[in-house]
Amino acid sequence: MELDPLLLSRIQFGFVVSFHAIFPVFTIGLASYIAVLEGLFFKTRNPVWEKLARFWTQVFAVVFGMGVVTGIVMAFQFGTNWSNFSQASANFLGPVLSYEVVTAFFLEATFLGVLLFGRNKVPRGVHLFAAVMVAVGTFISSFWILSANSWMQTPAGVEFRDGAVFVTSWMEALFNPSFPYRFAHMVMASFLTGGFVVAGVSAWYLLRKREVEANRKALSMCLWMLLFFAPAQAWVGDLHGLNTLEYQPVKVSAMEGLWETDTNVPLLLFAIPDQANQTNHLEIGIPNLASFILTHDWAGQVPGMNEVAVEEQPPVGIVFWSFRIMVSIGLLMIAFALAGLVLRRGGRFAETPWFLKGLTYMSITPFIAVVAGWFVTEVGRYPWLVWGEMTLAEGLTPSLTGGMALFTLIGYVLVYALVFAAGVYYLMRIFQVGMEDTHTGDHIDEPHSAKRPWSGADVTLEAGGR
Repeated sequence: MELDPLLLSRIQFGFVVSFHAIFPVFTIGLASYIAVLEGLFFKTRNPVWEKLARFWTQVFAVVFGMGVVTGIVMAFQFGTNWSNFSQASANFLGPVLSYEVVTAFFLEATFLGVLLFGRNKVPRGVHLFAAVMVAVGTFISSFWILSANSWMQTPAGVEFRDGAVFVTSWMEALFNPSFPYRFAHMVMASFLTGGFVVAGVSAWYLLRKREVEANRKALSMCLWMLLFFAPAQAWVGDLHGLNTLEYQPVKVSAMEGLWETDTNVPLLLFAIPDQANQTNHLEIGIPNLASFILTHDWAGQVPGMNEVAVEEQPPVGIVFWSFRIMVSIGLLMIAFALAGLVLRRGGRFAETPWFLKGLTYMSITPFIAVVAGWFVTEVGRYPWLVWGEMTLAEGLTPSLTGGMALFTLIGYVLVYALVFAAGVYYLMRIFQVGMEDTHTGDHIDEPHSAKRPWSGADVTLEAGGR
């Protein structure tokens, strides 16, 4: 059987990116939450805020470490599997990825050490400043990465000459047409991910009557935040969709499962796309709603897949269902945020079993939504590596064989499985120990001077815990 190096390289990169994406999307939101907790403790001296900050900093340390390990591989793949693309785009992507390391990664790494190991060793103000700088570093990092990815989706500020990219305007290239919407969408996704994870863990503790005061405060904070960000994300997503319709209409056609350009387009709730026959089976939809959402006109015209050649159409089934998974989870998030508002009366949000159990299960849904969203974004631009300029086949390493691609794919899956298992085990130990074992008060010295980021988790991996 002949192995296709292009298909295997796409699967490999998709696996690595999807696996890695769940970690930074969580740490961005969690870093900001920790900075808020440190700020509240600095202002009020309430030990509850310090206890929460210590606990979630332990979680952050583990997830940050997993994100670094899984993220390094992505840069390697540009050279191993996509060398033609790397060479062609080096004038733009080379500096951008370097800026991400210099301005963000170094900032995070430096102040993360102070945040993890500097409590009671540096002044309170310095420790708070470190927490804020770690949070700022996560935003700077996401800025550079999303600018690079958005440029690949909507290239601007460059010229393609002799198979290479030459930057004509750095401002236009960095702030390309889709970047503002993509950046806002991702930042809000990060806050929602962090918010639902903290809410879910707090709910899990409240169901077990553990550290009730601290977890009640944490849950209350998260529910107020989710009440704003969950609906706001739907609004930003709509703006992002309109931008995509303008610059990548075929991606929207795949999201909507629309084969023919038409007016009065229904919003399909269910369908089985049949790409071979360019049609759908078992359609269930709401009349005219897709036209209204995309054009703000109930009879508006929406472009179909027939606007491009069949070989330039993305895999419709994957994009179609990934989009619906993402939107469904978004609506579920809004429902839980509103339920939390209703249950505010009488403090029932922290005492209602079905709500707390639901939040516990909801803690995993943001990660599913993020991966589904990346599938829509990346699979939806097929066959383009740089939209309208370079195809995936053109960017592939010429000497790459199917066997080589399969070997590295299997290697990445095995290594990532090991990293994920170790990280999840460490996180479960932290959650089992909880905040009962978290020191508070300035009079307590740190038990040890750690040398590794994961040591900041301060949890012993023994059968009985500490």
